[in-house]
Amino acid sequence: MRIPPILTGTVVLGLAALAVPLAMAQHTMDHSKMDHGNMADDKMAGGKMDHAAHQAIMAAVAAPSRTPANVTRDTYRHPVETLSFFGVTPTQTVVEYSPGGGWYTEILAPLLKDKGTFYAVQSPGKGFDGLKAKMSAATGVYGKAKLVPWPETGIPAGTVDTLLTFRNVHNMVMGGTEAATFKAFYAMLKPGGTLGIVDHRLPEARDTAMEKSSGYLKVSTVRRLAEAAGFKYVGSSEVNANPKDSTDWAKGVWTLPPVLANGDTDKAKYVAIGESDRMTLKFVKPAK
Repeated sequence: MRIPPILTGTVVLGLAALAVPLAMAQHTMDHSKMDHGNMADDKMAGGKMDHAAHQAIMAAVAAPSRTPANVTRDTYRHPVETLSFFGVTPTQTVVEYSPGGGWYTEILAPLLKDKGTFYAVQSPGKGFDGLKAKMSAATGVYGKAKLVPWPETGIPAGTVDTLLTFRNVHNMVMGGTEAATFKAFYAMLKPGGTLGIVDHRLPEARDTAMEKSSGYLKVSTVRRLAEAAGFKYVGSSEVNANPKDSTDWAKGVWTLPPVLANGDTDKAKYVAIGESDRMTLKFVKPAK
């Protein structure tokens, strides 16, 4: 029997009501949204999920060190399901490209602290400085994480197990840096390494010109960029899909939360829609 979405973080099974952490409840709610037909992954090709890694991800998502305002966005970003889909484990070397304010960094740094290696890769400037301050203020959480500048990261070629980028490819396309960036991703990863991408999804029937201004991208565009750099497409998940998002907003994706570009005008409408409809795509660097 499928359990309906529950926003309170409480799941009722039979006659017992069990209070669980928000991340646990989210996993129970959203597991049905995983695209099992394309999951040749959760840890390695073959479809067998690494349950120990999955449990570690759940613990990192439920950690009290996370910013409360970030936790409230789990209902849109589904970190447990997303990281499990990409096959992230606590023993890997993981790169997060352009973490911005560090939403996923708050999860990845603790997850990889003991047995893995975590690089947060950010362009120099305000974003880099802000993330540096955030990490310096909580050395117990981020003490072993490595914040490095882009593009001169100093990360040795062919040493990364998983490279993740969340809602950044549209910026590459708008800025004309996509080919060089994907090439750099390919160089960093080990043969057999994973590239995981989440971004705002534009319907395939829409005018491609919208990709230059709306913040949305077609899945076919992202696949073309990754495959041109040498990556092989593995599969996709609908875990971050939002059918309420029409993707045709005058002010682009920034119309929706969290930006709410129209301010208080129709705010309730946009909050009810939620964050954008997103693609979740997995690629692999072919083993040689």
